[in-house]
Amino acid sequence: MMNRFFLAVLCVLFTMSSSMAQKHTFTVNDTAFLLDGKPFQIISGEMHYPRIPREAWRQRMKMAKAMGINTIGTYAFWNVHEPERGKFDFSGNSDIAAFVKIAKEEGLWVVLRPSPYVCAEWEFGGYPYWLQNIKGLVVRSKEPQYLKEYESYIDRLGKELSPLLVTNGGNILLVQVENEYGAYSNDREYLEINRRLFVRAGFNCLLNTCDQSKDVEKGILPGLLPAVNGTNSPDNVKSIINKINNNKGPYFVSEWYPAWFDWWGEQHHTVPSEKYAQQLDSILSAGISINMYMFHGGTTRGFMNGANCYDTSYYQPQISSYDYDAPLDEAGNATEKFMVFRGVIERHLPKGQRLPEVPATKRTIVLPRIAFKEQTSLASFLPKPTEGLRPLTFEDLHQGYGYVLYRTRIKGGDSGVLRLKDLRDYAIVFINGKRKGVLDRMQKQDSLWLSIPRGEATLDVLVENMGRINFGPNLLKNKKGITQEVLFNQKEVKGWKMFSLPFDRVDSVKFAKSGGVTEMPVLKKAVFQLEAVGDTYLDMRAWGKGCVWVNGHHLGRYWEIGPQQTLYVPVEWLKKGNNVIEVLELLKPGQNEIRSVEKPILSSLRSQ
Repeated sequence: MMNRFFLAVLCVLFTMSSSMAQKHTFTVNDTAFLLDGKPFQIISGEMHYPRIPREAWRQRMKMAKAMGINTIGTYAFWNVHEPERGKFDFSGNSDIAAFVKIAKEEGLWVVLRPSPYVCAEWEFGGYPYWLQNIKGLVVRSKEPQYLKEYESYIDRLGKELSPLLVTNGGNILLVQVENEYGAYSNDREYLEINRRLFVRAGFNCLLNTCDQSKDVEKGILPGLLPAVNGTNSPDNVKSIINKINNNKGPYFVSEWYPAWFDWWGEQHHTVPSEKYAQQLDSILSAGISINMYMFHGGTTRGFMNGANCYDTSYYQPQISSYDYDAPLDEAGNATEKFMVFRGVIERHLPKGQRLPEVPATKRTIVLPRIAFKEQTSLASFLPKPTEGLRPLTFEDLHQGYGYVLYRTRIKGGDSGVLRLKDLRDYAIVFINGKRKGVLDRMQKQDSLWLSIPRGEATLDVLVENMGRINFGPNLLKNKKGITQEVLFNQKEVKGWKMFSLPFDRVDSVKFAKSGGVTEMPVLKKAVFQLEAVGDTYLDMRAWGKGCVWVNGHHLGRYWEIGPQQTLYVPVEWLKKGNNVIEVLELLKPGQNEIRSVEKPILSSLRSQ
């Protein structure tokens, strides 16, 4: 009897909680969004769950509330959730449902942007690399193989997120279909397929498109809410939307930019807060909803940065810091821009509403000087190679990211030009373990002069994937490695061994005491102790090029050319007592010391 009683009580409680969860409605009229039937102005701040340590999601959201943000915008990243075909991951830092639920707990709504193409200065615009291994597949098209993989992914994403829609009692107000499609094409049938796939996956809520102002008419689909990106003029926003939406709103700027992102070899972008404060005020005064891109950028860790390549004349891989000169800096602290924007938003709060106090700036520490006493040459931990007559791409090797070492034997006693046709993206060339030069796609370099010593020599070419293109027509030209033939003195070099070095983890590498001289890249390891933890920034100015792990977390890439010269180490990834740091150094194997600083260095360029 007692068990039945408790079961009955649980059923009643479940029914009550379900009815309470479904109390909100989100609709539109001719001028505004309506939350529970009342006008609601979305003031959204974009931040991306993979760019923030999971342990810090809540802190970043509290900061959003303190600036006056009422909604969080985020993309969903296909290559994060399906890194290999059919193998889905929604755990740890990839747990997007947990991210949305924490937002709800903090009193924030969510604008979801699954696309599945996201751009976002993210590797391949969010597409998983393995799509390129399916012969004939064409992304962002009606090609059947693409639609099949797309449907599989969006269905799986729907299982995670459809219960969190406002229509189902959750806090996701709005879901975006595709992403700036008008800048790419204008196929309405393709957009309609997108809409149907979203609805079938359970996204039974208000759906929208988004496009740059000049492309809106090409990227809209009747029945979906149109939104405009990248404009600060209220009159312009309303004129564009009225023209395509029969003089109706609501009016939504789905990407309102307070600043911009950075790429290697170019100056750090900053925009004074005063420049945009007045524009923010005017756009809010006009009742227009916005999604601030970015409110908080965070860090593009690992090898997940994308690259600019609007035509074939240049290639610009983005840096690991996604600071963006955003209101909330890379570590999650309020900037001057944050305080100025907070003041603007505060003037537009509903009567009687007050903003929370701004949380204190997080603690920053300086690490003790770290000396590396263990290291191993890259040549000493090569895996079993794949062999082929000609070089294979990363995709051919079923490898998404990192590095591939291409090795062959070459007849000596000759000099000439070595050419790597269509190199993607960065290569270091060695003869018998001696470095002979660097080739860089950024610099349009694919050739160098080589003198081969007498006898048979070993030619090694270490190639780095510096990031797949994330925007524009070259999205379809994204294979990595040596993508065509290798020529020496205009004759093809054949007979290659290819060693996959994805560097997805480093804990299985065996180290030895530092010693011996090598020109090959090295992996170094050290242990440092902390009595107290805090955020810090590794100072990489004395180093050449590579990446860093702390306690197993990949912090991102560094490169002496700048503008980024530090790597952010979140407090959440440090601990009292022993901490482990590993550095992969490609160009300066003799460097053996690292220091940290209290503030990031994001604007220091050096000539190449």
